[in-house]
Amino acid sequence: MGVQMLFYPLEYTGTKWYRTSEQTPYGFLGWQGVVPSRTEKMALRLVDIITRDLLSLKEAFGNIDHKEFANLLQTEVLNAVQKDCGVLWALVLKPVLPLILSKVIGELQKEIDDVLDLPQVVLNAFVRDKIVLVELFQKVGRVELKFLVESGFGFGFLLGLMQMGLWAIKPKPWTLPVAGSLVGYVTNWIAIKLLFEPADPVELGPITVQGLFESRQKEVSEEFAHFMETRVLSSPMLLDALANQNEQELYVFLRKQLPYPIPEKILRAAIQAIRNVATNANDHPEIHDYVQKKLDIEDTLSKRLKKLSPKNFENLLHPVFQEDEIILIVVGGVLGAMAGLLQTKVTFAGSNARTKAMFLLASSLVSSASFFFLSEYSDFQNKDAIKEVGYDPVIDRPQPKLRRHITIVRAEV
Repeated sequence: MGVQMLFYPLEYTGTKWYRTSEQTPYGFLGWQGVVPSRTEKMALRLVDIITRDLLSLKEAFGNIDHKEFANLLQTEVLNAVQKDCGVLWALVLKPVLPLILSKVIGELQKEIDDVLDLPQVVLNAFVRDKIVLVELFQKVGRVELKFLVESGFGFGFLLGLMQMGLWAIKPKPWTLPVAGSLVGYVTNWIAIKLLFEPADPVELGPITVQGLFESRQKEVSEEFAHFMETRVLSSPMLLDALANQNEQELYVFLRKQLPYPIPEKILRAAIQAIRNVATNANDHPEIHDYVQKKLDIEDTLSKRLKKLSPKNFENLLHPVFQEDEIILIVVGGVLGAMAGLLQTKVTFAGSNARTKAMFLLASSLVSSASFFFLSEYSDFQNKDAIKEVGYDPVIDRPQPKLRRHITIVRAEV
């Protein structure tokens, strides 16, 4: 439940009593997922990492051949000029348009940082639709989130042994609620610590100990880069930002490159052409395929993410837990106390307390084992389904033989 509360509901649900701000996920009898409630703040952290350490628009756009791109845009620009300015202007511009477009695109490559605001593009993509940020964290952190859930059964069971022992020795009304609260609290605290600590690998004889997330740096880097290129910084989204979010900046740039007597309506038609290409992406696959290939955002992000220090790398996911880490931990404690209270009132009241405690111990063991095998079977079924439909996963490479996805211990030879 604690993991689900990180992401859902997307909008605040419940009463707004004692909710201090829109960025506060909780109120009295109300809740909003931690990530959706802090979308802008978390997105700003990602923006800072991406724009400071990983990606340069000037570098990416510098890969585009301005002559080739001009040829790809020529038809759409002529159509927009003819529609907005008339056939005569289209006929006048047609012979010189390739040269003009090539020159303008070449200058745009040099001044792209002044025309297109990359931090704002990334921020808008996340803030405009909260599910995008939620899906990003769920995708790159799926192993860590699964570990949080499954570790609750493992650590909870081990700590539950002590809880049952305490109940068998001292079957008081407060025993299970207090012990359950401690079990839930400590379980979540341990699990979160194991996700990110230690950040740097620590050699302990033949094994290497490292936080689970940092140990998956190569895999996460590739998945994060793929998500960013396809969902946030795709060719249609960048061209849309250029023609819509930064329309005024683009117009000022075009006016500087094409001064009077060229009328304003020609410049507006050129901007409209870019807008049409962005909006009707399916009608212009050759343009977007070319831009996507030349920008090479996925490969650039992936390579540079892999080169980050483990401490800097963890900032991709750690903010999800840092924002309200104490809430996630306390939720475990509260749920543990409620479970203990229910056990005391419903199941373990009255005589034969020790016998019933042993029965709960056996039941817990069976349920934990059942959950584990059900989870593994579900993963196995999903892999078979992927093979049947012929879907190529984002990451498709052999895994190291002695590396476990859900443990912080990696044995290397």
